[in-house]
Amino acid sequence: MGNLDGVHRRDFLKRTAAAGVGLSVAGSLSPAFGVGAPNDRVVVGVMGVNSRGHYLTEVFARTEGAEVGYVCDVDSRAIDRAIASITDPDGGEPLQERQPEGVPDVRRMLENDDLDAIAIAAPDHWHAPATLLAMDAGKHVYVEKPCSHNPHEGELLLEAQQKHSDLVVQMGNQQRSSPRSIEAVQKIRDGIIGEPYYGRAWYANDRGPLDLKTPAQAPDWLNYELWQGPAPRRDYMENLVHYNWHWRWHWGTAEICNNGTHEIDVCRWALDVDHPTKVTSSGGRFHYDDDWEAYDTQVASYEFGDDKMIAWEGRSCNANPLKGTDGDPGGGRGASIHGTEGTLIVDRGGYVVYDNDDNLIEYANEAQTGEQVSGTGTVGGGSNTDRHVANFLAAIRGEEEPHSPIEEGRKSVLLCHLGNIAQRTGHTLQTDPDTGKIVDDEEAMQLWSREYESGWEPSV
Repeated sequence: MGNLDGVHRRDFLKRTAAAGVGLSVAGSLSPAFGVGAPNDRVVVGVMGVNSRGHYLTEVFARTEGAEVGYVCDVDSRAIDRAIASITDPDGGEPLQERQPEGVPDVRRMLENDDLDAIAIAAPDHWHAPATLLAMDAGKHVYVEKPCSHNPHEGELLLEAQQKHSDLVVQMGNQQRSSPRSIEAVQKIRDGIIGEPYYGRAWYANDRGPLDLKTPAQAPDWLNYELWQGPAPRRDYMENLVHYNWHWRWHWGTAEICNNGTHEIDVCRWALDVDHPTKVTSSGGRFHYDDDWEAYDTQVASYEFGDDKMIAWEGRSCNANPLKGTDGDPGGGRGASIHGTEGTLIVDRGGYVVYDNDDNLIEYANEAQTGEQVSGTGTVGGGSNTDRHVANFLAAIRGEEEPHSPIEEGRKSVLLCHLGNIAQRTGHTLQTDPDTGKIVDDEEAMQLWSREYESGWEPSV
C-alpha cells in the first residue's frame, strides 16, 4: 500500500501544512475549488436516496463547502423525502439555501454543467456503471461499497481513473476516515503487537426470511426499467425493492460485499497487504429455506504471499455478538489483528490492545467523546461518514488526498468478490499476487464478469 497508507499520509499533510506547502491529488484540479476561489462550493448530486443515500444527502447538505443540487432516484417517493429532509428537516432550519432538483434518471442529472460531483448509493449493479458514466461526464465520484458488482467492473474503474486522473473517486468505506482506526493502524505499524500476521473480520445480523412473489406488478412510484439499468431484464418481484436485491446474484453481491467489505478492508489495511495467493470459502443458506441465493453463513479465508492471512466470518441470521472494544457485548462487527506480541481489536467505535498474556495494554473508544458511531443498520450513519464525506470534498478542493481512493477500495472489494466466487464454485482459488486474477480455473473466471442489458454495457 506504501504511499497510499492513510496514517503516513496524515503525518505528511501535517508536515506540509506547517511548512506552508500546498498538496493536491494527482492531476490538476478545477480552479473553482481552489482555496480562496470565488466559488469554492462543491455542487453534489446523490443517486439512490431511499436509505443510505438519504442519509448521505443530509450529510452533504450540512457539510461546509458543499451543497446538494440534485437528488436522483427511480422511486418518486424517495426523491420527495430527500428534498424535504434538506429544505424542511422535521420542521427545523433548512440544511442549505438551495432547493435541490429531483431527477429520476442519473444520465439526465449528469448533463447539468453546475454539477461537480455525484454520490452513488443505488443498488450494487449500478455502482460501477454509474461511476463510469459520471467520470466520462467529468464529475468527481463518491461511490458506496462495493464499488463493483464483479471483478471486471473493478478493472474498468482502475482504467477510468487512470484516464481521468484529475477526478477524485472515493469509495464509501468510511472507517478509513475514523481517527481511532487511523491511530490503531499506526500503532500496528509502530510494533505494538509485534509482527502482525493474521486478521479476523466478522459481521453478525438477524435478517429474516425472504419471500419473493413473481411475476408481480411494479408499483406506480417505481420506474423498474431504470432500476434495472445495466442488468439484463427480469420480471419484477414483490419484496425485491428496496433492500432484498442484496441476496440475489443478478443484482446483489451477498453479505460479504454488503458489509464484509468494511471489516475485510480494515484487516487488509492493518496487515499492509494487497492481493492474495489463495482463497477458500465455506458456508451456505442454513437458517431459512427461502428465496435467498446468497448465504446467511460464510467463512472466507485469504492467504498472502508474505505469510499473512485474513479470515472473514459472516452471520446474516444470527446476531449474537462478540465482545466489542467497549468491553460489553455489542460487537456485531469488527476486526482483530493478531501479531507475534499481542492482539489489537478494532471496530467503528475504537480499539483495544492486549499482550499475549491477555493483559490490557491500551484502550480508546469514540464513546469517550460522545460521538455517534454506526453499527449494523442499513443506513450506517455516524461520525465516520461525516469525516469521510468531508475528506472527499477536501480532496476535490486539493486540500487533502482521499482516504479511500478507488485504487485502494477496489482491492478490498476484489477480496470479497473472490470469496463469493470460491463459495459459488466450491473451488480453492489460486490467484496472481500482482493482480488478484484467478489462475488456471476457467469455471471460476466465468464469474469474473457478467452479461449486461444491450446498450448498457459499461466501458471506458
